[in-house]
Amino acid sequence: MNSIKPSTDADYFLDITALVCPMTFVRTKLMIESMAPGQTLEVRLQGKEPLENVPRSASELGHEIVSLSQENTDETPAGIHRLVIRKN
Repeated sequence: MNSIKPSTDADYFLDITALVCPMTFVRTKLMIESMAPGQTLEVRLQGKEPLENVPRSASELGHEIVSLSQENTDETPAGIHRLVIRKN
């Protein structure tokens, strides 16, 4: 059973920790495209490439990066981050 939950009150949540580039941003972009302007998406990601590419690509498309923080829990491996994007 997947107990991963959003850490914010974002409108949408996407866990891409099991994906590799370029699918990390493909999945993120598809989710953003389904959202209304002003809505937020929390993305759970892991690894150097997604951490660099997903926020940069979302920003290049004109969306706002609201926050990016490392997830710190005893149950999760190191290197997992939470990214919140606002669709513009």
